[in-house]
Amino acid sequence: MITIIDYGMGNIKAFADVYKKLKIPAVIAKQVEGLKNASKVILSGVGAFDNAMHRLNKSGMLKFLDEIVTHRHVPVLGICVGMQMFACSSEEGSLPGLGWIDGEVKRFNPSLKNSIRLPHMGWNNIKPIKSIGLLEGLDHDARFYFLHSYYFQCQKNENILAVTDYDGEFACVVNSGNIFGVQFHPEKSHQWGIQLLKNFAEL
Repeated sequence: MITIIDYGMGNIKAFADVYKKLKIPAVIAKQVEGLKNASKVILSGVGAFDNAMHRLNKSGMLKFLDEIVTHRHVPVLGICVGMQMFACSSEEGSLPGLGWIDGEVKRFNPSLKNSIRLPHMGWNNIKPIKSIGLLEGLDHDARFYFLHSYYFQCQKNENILAVTDYDGEFACVVNSGNIFGVQFHPEKSHQWGIQLLKNFAEL
């Protein structure tokens, strides 16, 4: 069963609606009890890093989520801040991240030589680095919706599945074993986002 974690942040209903449209069973979990039958987990997030970590911990689901992901190897898909929470730390806050993928969340640093705007908002292409089931069926025309001022800097390049260019390339899809994260919002990315969420269900 695909379980969408509701800890007070993220477009929870949008993910449920996508899976309903795809006729793929999905439930929303607001407490530990709702996570117990999870075969796959979606961790969405919007807003600030520390607030997201605080809310996840306050929900009572953090420890059990860590158990099923790191010890039972239940696949998890982190989205936007949900993906950034996989890191060890973030420049946006002082709380530690989940530490599931070795890396740090960094702020884009516009220089005097360019005029990029923050946040990085709108549609952008992704460039796959590796061929993997999560990105199946997404050709070079695939575009996704982004809204962020921070990016995931992986310690190891092997954890990067795809990159996006915004004043230089940054990791937009990361992975370590059963742990997957995307910086963009598939729930807002039309047919490409639907395809990616379908791929996650079929992993």
